[in-house]
Amino acid sequence: VGQGILVHTYQDAFARHGLACGQVLLTPGDVVDRTRYLNARHTFDRLLELGAVPVVNENDTVATDELRFGDNDRLAALVASMLHAQVLVLLSDVDGLYPARPYGAGGAVEPIDRVDDFATLDAQVVGPTASDVGTGGMASKLEAARIAAFSGAHTVIANARRPDVLTHVAAGKHLGTWFPPSRRRPESRKLWIAFAPVPQGRIDVDSGAVRALVERGSSLLAAGIVDAHGEFAAGDAVNVVGPDNTVVARGLTTYSTDDIRQIRGRSTEALAAELGVAYTREVIHRDSLVVVA
Repeated sequence: VGQGILVHTYQDAFARHGLACGQVLLTPGDVVDRTRYLNARHTFDRLLELGAVPVVNENDTVATDELRFGDNDRLAALVASMLHAQVLVLLSDVDGLYPARPYGAGGAVEPIDRVDDFATLDAQVVGPTASDVGTGGMASKLEAARIAAFSGAHTVIANARRPDVLTHVAAGKHLGTWFPPSRRRPESRKLWIAFAPVPQGRIDVDSGAVRALVERGSSLLAAGIVDAHGEFAAGDAVNVVGPDNTVVARGLTTYSTDDIRQIRGRSTEALAAELGVAYTREVIHRDSLVVVA
């Protein structure tokens, strides 16, 4: 009912600055399906070439609880990755990421200036998963910052109520909490594998498999697999989890859950002899696997 009014409000607001805008509604399928992903990126590129500012939101009309982005922070990070953006700005109702919750501290606690390693952040820093002014809280913003950093973009978490906040960030003024990008941006397909599809399950691997994936960039073989969880099919995205319960990689599996449980822990030679050559292929080929640890 209010969609027309909302779009008109955006148009009026941008027109006051001599700008045109265009609404883009996305669903997870638009970033999971490779063809739709490329079509969406072309649409963004064309809008920007024409001087229009894309206003992006999730298409709630067709979204379901099982298939949705979940919050606009993640959506913003995926769009930033899609467009090879240099900076992602995430606005909040606080001044940045705090070492402890600032509430009740009389403003004495200062936000963290810079985060180089996400592994150093504990649960107290991450805080609640939602706020009163959006669909995501600081936890979702940190996940979005992680996606953007992995994609080669800077991220700033800042206070939406700060005057001229976007102008200051664009001018390079340091404010809020800054997350620098990773040193090397992976190829676009691996970025898509890492963050676009929702993992449908997990594959638990031993320490030897972790070393092979992380240090040597190997494919995941059945011999290093301990167990599989969830109900997934060949082609689905899954997390690869090490002995310490840490997600070390994400990839597109070539086997279903039941098949992996059947072949886990067995060498390629043993599988060829017992089940045939069809079961000797990699569980996740290295071209379809991204190390995220």
